[in-house]
Amino acid sequence: MFKLRDRRSNLLAVILVVAASLIVAGVVMDRDADKFTFQTAIGQTDEALEASPDFQQLAGANRAFIDLVARTRPAVVQITTKKELGAGPNGRLLPEEERFRDMFRDDLFRRFFDQAPRRERVPQREREPERVPRYTTGIGSGVIASDDGYILTNNHVIENADEITVTLADGRIYEAELIGSDPADSEAPNAGGSDLAVIKIDAEDLPVLPFGDSDALAVGEWVIAIGTPHNLSQTVTRGIVSAKDRDQFSDIPFSSFIQTDAPINRGNSGGALINIRGELVGINTLIYSGNIFGGNIGLGFAIPSNTARDNMIQLIEKGAVERGWLGIAMATVDRDLAEKLELEKPRGVLVRSVGPDSPAEKGGLERGDIITAIGGEEIRDMNHLRHLVGQGAVGEPIDIIVVRRGGEEKLLSVKLGERTQEARQALLEQPRESDSAESSAPKTFAGLRVRDLTKAVAERYGYGYDEKGVVITQVEAGSDAAKKGLQPGYLIQEMEWMPVENLDAYSKISDRISAENRKQVILYIKTPDRQGGEYVTIRVAPSE
Repeated sequence: MFKLRDRRSNLLAVILVVAASLIVAGVVMDRDADKFTFQTAIGQTDEALEASPDFQQLAGANRAFIDLVARTRPAVVQITTKKELGAGPNGRLLPEEERFRDMFRDDLFRRFFDQAPRRERVPQREREPERVPRYTTGIGSGVIASDDGYILTNNHVIENADEITVTLADGRIYEAELIGSDPADSEAPNAGGSDLAVIKIDAEDLPVLPFGDSDALAVGEWVIAIGTPHNLSQTVTRGIVSAKDRDQFSDIPFSSFIQTDAPINRGNSGGALINIRGELVGINTLIYSGNIFGGNIGLGFAIPSNTARDNMIQLIEKGAVERGWLGIAMATVDRDLAEKLELEKPRGVLVRSVGPDSPAEKGGLERGDIITAIGGEEIRDMNHLRHLVGQGAVGEPIDIIVVRRGGEEKLLSVKLGERTQEARQALLEQPRESDSAESSAPKTFAGLRVRDLTKAVAERYGYGYDEKGVVITQVEAGSDAAKKGLQPGYLIQEMEWMPVENLDAYSKISDRISAENRKQVILYIKTPDRQGGEYVTIRVAPSE
């Protein structure tokens, strides 16, 4: 009985499984033909669906992207570079690999490997292995910018290459010549360039991507990226403009990037970012990856086409990019300083110092000025100002709006100089004034204890004898000054925009602040380990 019941149960289970399989597989019995017929479960077309306006719009958009890619792909190229590393005997060993060979000279390794049968050794003078050149190769992308062979790419794609080869979309291969480059100098970020380069191939009647207006791009706008990620040439990805004016990359200070989620990976550098009109709106340059493999996570960055076009012209004409120079040291306008100056939000940059004989000094800029606009454009932060000044024309006047001490707004006209290594080295060199009368009496205010800068104190902290100010000797734990990083040995040279020549001047200013019940005080601080100084805004305790 139990066996019969088990058999019936098993038979029922088998029937159910077969029925379910037939349903899932889309198999039905055609009674007329007395045979199985496989039905199409996926991909069935519906004439009513195809005729609907919604489907027609989707189909039109799909066709538009296909046509867009077909028009633009021929103007994007693959760039292959080759660089000689050196030579090793029979191509096996480079000079930098000597340390690995030396490791195996250790007695422990020798004893271990000496267990193997020995081969007859050839005297060193008879071997003399041939030195075979060794090379490294690189892959990147580029955009054809003129029909006679000028190609725009990233400098890091072709930097230090001995050979540059360009492969067109139709398979033709050309050797390329470097015309000009604007390297991003990571060793000295403030002196870095845009990371653009121009190369040239000997060809005519090439397909060209027209430049679009990157300033007109809107966040959310569709874009496509074309390049050679991981040596996969002519790869097309699609996304949107995620953000604009990204300038947080200190290695490339003279570019304000377009951010996109169009997938970009290694090898896409120098490739094209294209809008739906088939115009070049960016040169793909950076990716941000949160993993060790450097893969795409939806954070790609492109140099705007307007910047690329302007720099490309200079690279073709001069071989380098000439940049404007103002001649100031800057600091961020933080929330405390913005509140003190009654700005509606933190914006602009604070002038920490003005270089002697610099364009800024000649144009009337002063230490302590807040630069709020340049050339009619409101300044967001230091990177933004650096970008705008760098893109400015050398020798041409530019309008600068500043907020001066006391809240006065002034319009200045400054003729930009040329940014050079010599100009940068001369920046921040401040004229020094003589000592004021010495006083040893300490003074405490806003969590700080200070004293006069005597010769002995100056020698202890490494200041010149001709410096002026008061030296911080103690910072109260938990005070706002401590939170802002002030330390003993720092030199206070200004207070509330007024010069602090000695302890007497410091006391008078601090007493006035206390009497007026001010909540904040702005100090100009100098440290022994750097040129120039910093403006720091600290809060004053209510009891003071």
